[in-house]
Amino acid sequence: MGRKNTLARDFASLWFHAPLVIAARSQAMATAYLTGQSQDDTEINKMFSEKAAATAEGTQAFNKVMIEGTVAAMTAIACGRTPVSAAITGEKAAGAFIGPYAKRVRSNSDRLASNKG
Repeated sequence: MGRKNTLARDFASLWFHAPLVIAARSQAMATAYLTGQSQDDTEINKMFSEKAAATAEGTQAFNKVMIEGTVAAMTAIACGRTPVSAAITGEKAAGAFIGPYAKRVRSNSDRLASNKG
């Protein structure tokens, strides 16, 4: 599967799964509040820590792709060749940054859906 398909899949996954995760977490928090139960901080802490981890992982992957693209372009120019299209590097960089978010959202969607049963 090419990078373009992976990027499209990750965006579609975020578009579909993120609202489900938000709804499941909101419902659990509202139910705990309305029934007077103490809210389990585990899920709230998980929300914030996962976002921080996904941002760090995505930023690192994004920077790696951009550095590799720059090195490849500079090498091509130094050798008298035409550099690879910037659109290819941009698409790879977007996929590298979005991928960690999509992976976590899919995982949370599956986990929260299985907790319903």
